[in-house]
Amino acid sequence: MENIYIVIILNLMNFILYGLDKFKAKHKMWRISEKTLLTLSIMAGFGGLLGMKIFHHKTREKKFYLANIIGIFVTMYFIKN
Repeated sequence: MENIYIVIILNLMNFILYGLDKFKAKHKMWRISEKTLLTLSIMAGFGGLLGMKIFHHKTREKKFYLANIIGIFVTMYFIKN
């Protein structure tokens, strides 16, 4: 049962990071590294994919779609177990 809380927190963090990175990109500020976004996306794909769609961020890069799809399967695995 506590896995679900971890999954929710990771997905919220990932979603927020995509929004924050988009904000920073628009305002020419220091950005969140792609490595950070990809790593979190592999662990929490739902938040990343939702962040990509809502914030229209990193939508042209296939590696982010792939990382988020892998992350969705990882998330489902954690929820199931």
